[in-house]
Amino acid sequence: MTTDGQSSGVLILAAHPNWRESRVNARLVAAAAGVPGVQVRDLYALYPDYDIDVPAEQRAVEAATLVVLLHPIQWYSMPALFKLWLDEVLTYGWAYGANGGVLQGKDVWLVATTGGPESSYHPQSYNRYFFDAFLPPYEQTAALCGMRFLPPLMLHGANRASEQEIADHAQVFADRLRTYPQWPELDDLEQCPACVVPLTDRPGNSPGTR
Repeated sequence: MTTDGQSSGVLILAAHPNWRESRVNARLVAAAAGVPGVQVRDLYALYPDYDIDVPAEQRAVEAATLVVLLHPIQWYSMPALFKLWLDEVLTYGWAYGANGGVLQGKDVWLVATTGGPESSYHPQSYNRYFFDAFLPPYEQTAALCGMRFLPPLMLHGANRASEQEIADHAQVFADRLRTYPQWPELDDLEQCPACVVPLTDRPGNSPGTR
């Protein structure tokens, strides 16, 4: 699933703790691998020991114009290795803050699945919130780095999706990758300026420890 060559186009960061049991994400990765100009990095295959090669990951992101975050939603967020990737790769002075801004102007696209159906993400159902309520951490991560957060591609109810629904979803994903950046909706999305982070708020500059 992992391609280590560099690409100036689309980078897919794929993270699934158990690909053998994946009904949808594995199909999406396979569909993406057949699209020219797409680089797929399977984080769990690359880093089974969670020892992330930060310079390699930064090079891969720096070479891309579209960064795709592909993963199942777990506990209303991303898998653990993906969170570690964010912690270690998106560093101050590179991704954001003084002397940062390497990611400024790039696009980021969340492509994710949920086990529960869309109807479960409702104030009157067991997830209690519309799914959009769980997106701010993704949106603000993009904004901090000056990246444009594109409308997510979601498949809700992945546990019970039919084979046809999964095949159709994978086809939509592949088609979108092939046509990027000629997406009509992008004309109405403004680029996001990087958030200004005061020097006093930079890591290691605050008194005491958190």
